Amino acid sequence: MMILKLKRTPGIYLVGFMGSGKTTIGRHLADELGWSFADLDADIEAEQGTTIAQIFDARGEDEFRRIETAAIQKRVRMIEKGRPMVLALGGGAFAQQGNYELLENNGISVWLDCPFSIVRARVTKESDRPLARDPERFRELYENRREAYQRADYRIEIAGDDPTPAVESILKLPIF
Repeated sequence: MMILKLKRTPGIYLVGFMGSGKTTIGRHLADELGWSFADLDADIEAEQGTTIAQIFDARGEDEFRRIETAAIQKRVRMIEKGRPMVLALGGGAFAQQGNYELLENNGISVWLDCPFSIVRARVTKESDRPLARDPERFRELYENRREAYQRADYRIEIAGDDPTPAVESILKLPIF
């Protein structure tokens, strides 16, 4: 039986560092549940008509965070109306206190805890991650954000590239 919190606001929020598999796992999870799936970064890029990297470069991180919070509010409003959704958040979204409070009260958050070695290998292949350009800062950011991710309702360990074990672990959580 689905817990009351999820019945009232059927949102599952996947949080974790960039490259931890939020989008891939989120799509698979939504398919399994028969829920909608949304990727917050994709929402932002569609609405702004540009890439996250370009928003960071042209307007700065503060402006990006403002846009991101507005995008979260929009998705949460849909969930509050009873539209079940799995939402993959950007890596820094959950680290912002206001976003955390909004999500905490409107569904269940799941931290995809992915080892740094896997994250680094995945992200190195992509050059469009503004916060991954400096390797030292990238490692520091990974360590610093763990504290924020620990506030999630649940933690799932990511061990490799196959999304199936993570999806199965989420489906076994005592929330359904």
